[in-house]
Amino acid sequence: MTGVTLDAGALIALDRGDRRMVTLLARALEHGDRITVPATALAQALRSPARQVRVVRLCRQPSTDLIALDAPEATASGLLLASSGTSDIVDAHVIVSARRAHQAVLTSDPDDIARMAPDVIAIKV
Repeated sequence: MTGVTLDAGALIALDRGDRRMVTLLARALEHGDRITVPATALAQALRSPARQVRVVRLCRQPSTDLIALDAPEATASGLLLASSGTSDIVDAHVIVSARRAHQAVLTSDPDDIARMAPDVIAIKV
């Protein structure tokens, strides 16, 4: 594992200063791991950038990769939705991003991730 991918729930937990989330990110950064933030998860979590300083700061870090929903990402996400029989584009993009980066997902709902992609490690925050 080379880092972690954050879903919207993880970003919201970071925004709230959740101790477990802050600790998990601090450990990842101490080990020089990459942090992946799919743009769809960021869009779902970011409502007031001026007040959500922790989230904005994380996205600006050199160790953070912000993954756009471009054509290849959209195609892979759509294929995952079709194969899993689900419809949550944000979860699909999170999973596609995590798979590409060979990372676990920090999530508030590991059951959703497991339902769509049992091969992806989901860590509850």
